Amino acid sequence: MTPNDSNLHALDELDFAILSHLREDGRKSFTELASALNVSVGTVRNRYAALTENNVLQVYGRVNPQQVGFVAYAHILVSVRPSNKIEAILQEFSQYPELAFLAVTTGEYDIVLDVMCRDSEHLNSLIRERVQKTDGVNYTTTNIYLKVLKTAQPEISQFFNNGHGATGK
Repeated sequence: MTPNDSNLHALDELDFAILSHLREDGRKSFTELASALNVSVGTVRNRYAALTENNVLQVYGRVNPQQVGFVAYAHILVSVRPSNKIEAILQEFSQYPELAFLAVTTGEYDIVLDVMCRDSEHLNSLIRERVQKTDGVNYTTTNIYLKVLKTAQPEISQFFNNGHGATGK
């Protein structure tokens, strides 16, 4: 997707400021945002509603897998043959309760999935009994995350050269 295909044209400086503040602390109240941005609470509430309704902003809680007993966090690369099986495989993988991330890629591998498993036995079972036995999976490569140092999205203002989203930092 290019910026011309996105909702970029519909966003203004206030929208980018709201997004930037929420990226820093997704639990900021509308009152805190309004005060920081020098606008009314109603304005923030309306902008927030529009941003979520248009899928510009997606709000969800992210669990630290190690803190809840999922100590085998892995990155699985999947090669698919024939390539017309990709959509069916994506549908199947998207149903995995262990799934944390799923994407179609270019290069040697066709699909990337990140999974959170209880332990190495659970991960091994997922890979050998489910992923690798899926019709169309040619081969896989798995990398286990030993330590996750950061999970975040980049600051959005860096992607726009017109100054939108600047927070003065």
